[in-house]
Order: sequence, then C-alpha cells, then structure tokens
Amino acid sequence: MRTFLAVLAGLAVIYFGVTGRSSTEEGGGVSGGVVLLALLAALLVWHLTKPGNKPVD
Repeated sequence: MRTFLAVLAGLAVIYFGVTGRSSTEEGGGVSGGVVLLALLAALLVWHLTKPGNKPVD
C-alpha cells in the first residue's frame, strides 16, 4: 500500500506538472524540475506512511 501511494503521488506531480504548462512553449515533455518534485513527493509519502511505534493512549 505504501508503494502504491508513493507511486501515485509521483505520478500526480508529473501529471499536473505537464498539464499545467502552456502548449505553445517549446521543449514539451517533463522537465528535470518536475521529475525532482515528483521524486520528493514520493519520498515524502513513503516516509509519512511508514509503520512505526505509535502511542496507543
């Protein structure tokens, strides 16, 4: 489940990064910045969803 959520977060960043650009710009495709943001988003989701010692109080 963690892997699915992390991949989904990365793909969402890539999707919105590509569709948010103007179609008249040259160099269509995914830029390095979008890929870096997608990787960071996936790592953040991976970290936030890790199981651990959670208080039960």
